[in-house]
Order: sequence, then C-alpha cells, then structure tokens
Amino acid sequence: MILHITDHDQWARARRTGELRPASLAETGFVHCSDPGTVHLPANALYAGRTDLLLLSVDPGRVGAPVRWEPADPPAPGMPWFPHVYGPIPVTAVLGEHEFRPDSAGRFVLPQSMAEFRAT
Repeated sequence: MILHITDHDQWARARRTGELRPASLAETGFVHCSDPGTVHLPANALYAGRTDLLLLSVDPGRVGAPVRWEPADPPAPGMPWFPHVYGPIPVTAVLGEHEFRPDSAGRFVLPQSMAEFRAT
C-alpha cells in the first residue's frame, strides 16, 4: 500500500472522472506518494495549516502505471525514497480514504484510522 495526500475537492473531481490527476502529473510527470512511515514528512513540509486534506490508501498493483521508488523531489541528503506513480491513479485503485488533519500541536501524523500501519 502507498499513500497519496489530496484535498476533498480533488478527490470529489477524481470520483466523477474515474481517476486522480493532481497537478504534479503534468508538472513533473508523476504523482507524489508516500508510505505509512514517511507520509508525515511531505505533509508537514508542504501542507502546514491545512485542515481540508484526505489521505488515500492506494494499491500499487491496481494503478496500471509504473510505480518507482525514488529520492525525494527535490532530492535531499538523508531523506527516504518515495513511491512515484507515473500516470493517473484510477479511483478503483484507492482502497480507503482517511481524514488527514494536523494534531493539536499542528503536526501531521498517520491518522488513527490507519493505526494498524503505525510502526511499533
């Protein structure tokens, strides 16, 4: 399972069209994704203060496009690699949607609804 951060409007649009096509697909050629252990990194770096986000769990075997684990974009020393999907994500590849809001300290952490994926 890989994870993609989106907002309610983009997800509603994807559900109408059948696929998720975030701006990054046109800009960089891929859809940025994460895994349960790293999703907080881009969330805290890029979405501080946002309360309108969803975290989508995606089956990489169902996307129908290449999924490559690559350095962060932009690359940074010591950063983990992230899954990049080189095509739109079909709605049928999304296994779940989870509200993704910052905690009381304003930081993003894996939602409680995904507790089974937390590192022990």
